[in-house]
Amino acid sequence: MNRGSASRHHIARVLFFLLLPLHAGSAQRVSADTIRARLEARIASVPGALVGIAVRDLSTGRRLSLNGDSVFHAASTMKVPVLFALYREFQAKRLAPTQPFPLVNMFKSIADGSRYSLSPTDDSDSTVYALVGKTVPVRDLAFRMITHSSNLATNALITLLDPTRITALTRSFGATQMMVRRGVEDNAAFRAGLNNTTTANDLVAIFVALQQGKVANAAQTRDMLSILEAQAFNDEIPAGLPVGTRIAHKTGSITGVLHDAGIVYPNARAPYVIAVLTRGIPDEKVAQRLIADCSRIVWDWLAQ
Repeated sequence: MNRGSASRHHIARVLFFLLLPLHAGSAQRVSADTIRARLEARIASVPGALVGIAVRDLSTGRRLSLNGDSVFHAASTMKVPVLFALYREFQAKRLAPTQPFPLVNMFKSIADGSRYSLSPTDDSDSTVYALVGKTVPVRDLAFRMITHSSNLATNALITLLDPTRITALTRSFGATQMMVRRGVEDNAAFRAGLNNTTTANDLVAIFVALQQGKVANAAQTRDMLSILEAQAFNDEIPAGLPVGTRIAHKTGSITGVLHDAGIVYPNARAPYVIAVLTRGIPDEKVAQRLIADCSRIVWDWLAQ
């Protein structure tokens, strides 16, 4: 068998395995090892992909971790602990959601103290730049930071919050390796290797804490969930779920890196938390399909 036909044969076997159905009445009997094998087969169909997956089912306590402790550049998933830290300030009454914040577009690098600004052409949300020079309620900044992944809103909020305290907050929720060091587009820090990092297991840990009401009080928890449910980018984990499934989540991407993590709410049962992190996939569409397929495999396991 030549190399081309062998490759086609391998792909055909992978696809056959992935398409085997999980029957509705047998979901409880499907083991985590079986699901792990299906996930590994799907990942293997994308050459060069490194994927970290973590799942925790809040109904049964079942867990799955596939490269769950592998460290990835956090990309915009780091905006979730920033949101949590902000709401802790609201709870302590050190800040108010309506508190006006003077928005500027000039920040200091953590690497060398040099000044840098952000460009709307490099930001997934260019609308916030029209507010530079004005005062903006901090909750409005948090909303744009999560729903449209505004880098400018993120950096503005980080000037209010201490990254060291943000990282310490994630530790209190069981995240062991997540690091929030800086704002977005700090190129001097990037060149120095001073990046925000995370793992799939750590993202699951902090989303579990949110769902269990450990981040803030009940009203503030509902507000954070409402923001995360208003996510504008839904081509990853939600694309693998039945249409209309409720999900509170946050995506993140930089070149060759694409992530998604959040809380999935199946009907008539407790939710589950899932994180899928990827790198080494140059084509974003390929990475999106991979994450969506991994999401579908997990849904078939837990939500039947």
